[in-house]
Amino acid sequence: MNKPKWIFAAVGGAAVTTVLLTALLVNIFERKTESKNPFYRVVEINDDIDDPAVWGKNFPHQYDTYLKTSDIKRTKYGGSEALPHVPTDKDPRSSVAQQKLDEDPRLKTMWAGYAFSKDFREERGHAYMLVDQIFTERQNVVKQPGTCLNCHASTYLLYKKLGDGDITKGFEEMGKIPYKEIVHSVKHPVSCIDCHDPSTMALRITRPAFIEGIRAFKATQGIKEFDVNTMATRQEMRSFVCGQCHVEYYFKGDSKRLTYPWAKGLKADQILEYYKEDGHKDWVHAETGAKVLKAQHPEFEMFNQGTHARAGVACVDCHMPYQRIGAMKITDHQVQSPLLNINKACQTCHNVPEAELKARAETIQDRHMELRNIAFDALIDYIKDLKEFKEVDLEKTPNAKLAEARDLQKQAQFLFDFVEAENSSGFHAPQESARVLGLSIEKVRKGQKIIAELRKEIKVAK
Repeated sequence: MNKPKWIFAAVGGAAVTTVLLTALLVNIFERKTESKNPFYRVVEINDDIDDPAVWGKNFPHQYDTYLKTSDIKRTKYGGSEALPHVPTDKDPRSSVAQQKLDEDPRLKTMWAGYAFSKDFREERGHAYMLVDQIFTERQNVVKQPGTCLNCHASTYLLYKKLGDGDITKGFEEMGKIPYKEIVHSVKHPVSCIDCHDPSTMALRITRPAFIEGIRAFKATQGIKEFDVNTMATRQEMRSFVCGQCHVEYYFKGDSKRLTYPWAKGLKADQILEYYKEDGHKDWVHAETGAKVLKAQHPEFEMFNQGTHARAGVACVDCHMPYQRIGAMKITDHQVQSPLLNINKACQTCHNVPEAELKARAETIQDRHMELRNIAFDALIDYIKDLKEFKEVDLEKTPNAKLAEARDLQKQAQFLFDFVEAENSSGFHAPQESARVLGLSIEKVRKGQKIIAELRKEIKVAK
C-alpha cells in the first residue's frame, strides 16, 4: 500500500531541519569557542622580542592589518600618492611621497634657514616611518640627534639596552648619540612591543618623554605625580599610546632631551607661553633674523580640544576601529584616516549615510583650508615686511620695537605652524583650529603696526 506523499515530505523536511539545526548549533559552539580563545599561543612572546612578525604568529589578524600600513591611499587633504623613485646607493627607496614644498612654496618662506625648507613630504603610513626618516634630505642639511628615533622606530629594546634595563636612562643616552650612528641599532618601525605588554597584551606607555609630559599636564589639572601606566583609564590609554609620538615636542638643552611642553597645558598658546619662559628657539629665520620655533605634529594636543575627545572618544576608536572576524572583535591595526573607513570608523556612532558623513568632514576641512590660506598669506606678507630690517643687529644696535616685531613673527609663525603641522586639516578640533589661526593673524596685525612705526622713525632719522 502506497504511503501518502505528505508523509515523505514531512520526513524529508524534518531531516533537513535537523541537519540545519545541527549545523547552526555547531556554528554557535565554534563561535563561542572562538570568543573564549581570541588567540592561540603559537610562540612564546616576551619583553625582548620587537619583531612584529613573531607577535603576528599569535595574532595573525592584527598582524595582517598592521602590514596594510604600507598601503598608500589619499583623501582630499591628506595622505600620499606613491611617486616612483629610482633606487640609488644613497637612497634605495623605490617610491617616495610627493613634496609638499612644491605644492605650497610658502612653506619654504616660513621655514627659511631650517632643514624643513629643503624637504617636507606628505605623510605616509607607519610602515614608512623609519625608512623615510633615514633618507629624508633633512639628514644631509643638519646633524640630527638620536632622539629623533623616539617617534620613527621601535625603540623600547634600544632604551633597555642603553639603560641596562632602565628605559628612562636609555632614552637619555640615545639622545646623546648622533642619529646616523644610532639608527643602525633599530630594525623596525613602531611595533607591537611599543604599545603592548607581552604577558597580558594590555596597553602600555614605553616612551619616557610622554610619561614625563603627561605627568606635567595632569599636574595642571590638580593630579599630582601621575603614573600613566598605573593610573590612566583604559580609554585614556587608547589615546595615550598614540600620543607617545603624535605630539608637539622640542629638544631641551645640550643633552637634546626630548620634552613635551605641556607644563602649562595642551593648547597652542599655552605651549607658546611655556616656550617664552623656557627661552627655547629652533633656529634664526634666514630672511628676517627672528628667533623662531618649528611646530611638529600636535595631533594629540589638538584632538584633545575637540568634540570627540570631549565625548570620551579615543584616537583608536576612529583610526583603529573594531572589526569582526568570525566571533572575534579585533582592533584594526592599519591605522588610517577615518574617511577611508567610514563604515567602521564613523557609522558605529553616527547613523548617517557614508556620503553625508564624508561631505560633512570635507566641509569642515574646506572651510579650515580657506582660513588657513588667509592666515598663511598674512604671515608671508609679514615676513616680507620684516626682511628690510634683517641686517639690524639688535645686540649692537638695540631697538625695542624691532625686537618686539621679531618676537611677534615667532608667535604668529608658531601658532600658524601648530595648526599646519597638525595632520587632520582642521577636523580634530575645528573651532580650536580657527581660534589659533585667528590668534596668528592678530599677532601679524600687531607686528605690521610696529613695522609701520619703524618705517616712519627710519624715514625721520634719514
